[in-house]
Amino acid sequence: MTQRYAAARRWVGALALGALALPAAAQSTNAPKYSNDFLNVGVGARSLGMGKVQTALADDATAGYWNPAGLANQTHKYDGVLMHSELFSGIVKNDYAAFSMPLDKESTVGVSIMRLGVDNIADTRNLINEYGYIDYSRITYFSVADYAMLLSYARKIGRVEGLSVGANAKLIYRNVGNYANAYGFGIDLGVQYNHKGWKLGLSARDVTTTFTAWSINAGQYQQGPNSAVANGTDPVPANRNEVTLPRLVLGVGRQFKLPQQFTALVSTDLEVTTDGKRNTLISGPVSINPRAGVELGYKNLVFLRGGVGDFQQITDFSGTKVQKGQYSLGAGVAISGLRVDLALSRLAVEALGQSSQTNSLIVSLGYGFK
Repeated sequence: MTQRYAAARRWVGALALGALALPAAAQSTNAPKYSNDFLNVGVGARSLGMGKVQTALADDATAGYWNPAGLANQTHKYDGVLMHSELFSGIVKNDYAAFSMPLDKESTVGVSIMRLGVDNIADTRNLINEYGYIDYSRITYFSVADYAMLLSYARKIGRVEGLSVGANAKLIYRNVGNYANAYGFGIDLGVQYNHKGWKLGLSARDVTTTFTAWSINAGQYQQGPNSAVANGTDPVPANRNEVTLPRLVLGVGRQFKLPQQFTALVSTDLEVTTDGKRNTLISGPVSINPRAGVELGYKNLVFLRGGVGDFQQITDFSGTKVQKGQYSLGAGVAISGLRVDLALSRLAVEALGQSSQTNSLIVSLGYGFK
């Protein structure tokens, strides 16, 4: 085996072992399943339109989220991305912004900011006044929101052409009105390797486990005569530390040239979670969730996308258990560094032709310049 492949194997092997060495020890802390799962919703309409298969492909500012090693391969010197989406018919707002730039010929840095939240939630505990009547002026409102900042660094490995590595320092803030808030910190690692048209990627999220410390404002839970806590029917939540166990995402992709200046980019990801049995295609103590996506392009100007993944076993109305996946569609235009991308979520695809449901559209803007 050549020195190039041996070096690449050492980097990938070290990353995989580092991610898998910690779950057994962390299990003793009773780590909850789906901890900090707002970080796994996904960012960028291009990525979401392709079914979230970006571990091997990401090479713009969104790489700070999907695989920090991809920042070293960005095609523009400076790159920025903005995204807004509304989930569940607009109830949940999902916003994202990222920027990346080089430090030198080998190194790139980036910053990503995310918010997922529900605003204007009514608190009706004091709706009934002291005389037993409804008083709408006593209703107050609060928000529940999760925030994250990723500080990313990526570097090309000069001894191995096409190999890059990267890392994220992840800062988390979660807020439930005046009732509770939490702070967390974690680290992500990533590797990308491009060789003869093939793109390979490995991302290890929460590789050191991510610890989030919750602080509860007990006084807020006890306010109001109709509060379940005040009436003694519900206990006051306690302060606690939450642990997010590592997950690995392995990706591979390749672009093919088609006649008439068309191209086809095909990619697949395997997401491996370590927080216990999940409802995935391959389920167990370590669960595996496969995803696949394709992007058809014309002159690197216009793009159509599709993806499938997140298969789950559900029981239909007849009692039969069936496997169903989440499907996505997308489109994009790239002109002089400006990228405009749209993605249609699974809920929106199912809603086509049904006036009783609302379409959910994801929009993102990207701009790269020298």
